[in-house]
Amino acid sequence: MTPGLTWGVRPSERTASLPCDGLCPRPGAQADRAISIAAPPPIVFSWLCQLRVAPYSYDMLDNLGRRSPRERNPELVRLEVGQRFMTVFALRSFIDCQHITLRSKGVAVTYEVRPEEAGSRLHARVLFAGPQPLAHLLALGDLVMMRKQLLTLKSLAEREAAATF
Repeated sequence: MTPGLTWGVRPSERTASLPCDGLCPRPGAQADRAISIAAPPPIVFSWLCQLRVAPYSYDMLDNLGRRSPRERNPELVRLEVGQRFMTVFALRSFIDCQHITLRSKGVAVTYEVRPEEAGSRLHARVLFAGPQPLAHLLALGDLVMMRKQLLTLKSLAEREAAATF
């Protein structure tokens, strides 16, 4: 296995079929990242919808130094195909409280939320088009950014869930 292609995923997640698979049938690299979150799927999904306005990763690098919002905007859960996410992605498909699938030039990604015990499991798959060496290099850089993104979303969702219950 090439370094950077997985983080936190279980074997069944690595082989699961996700909506982004149909957007990039022969990727140069497939990167899977996953995390367990102590919050119910509707809260986790609502935080995913916040990706419409900010990346929730390293804000100095990928948000022009602006801090990603720490309070949810409830209007952002109103999704429509074609909406912009994180500036460079377009929403290709979604099922409320289950997944969002995004596409940008050369990249397709699905964020899938599913129930897990008393909380949720968030699985993200990123497909990189292009030649394998370049795609693997992009996946390695993406690991650093997406790991931070998933940890930030986990923290925010768990904070909201704790305040709700």
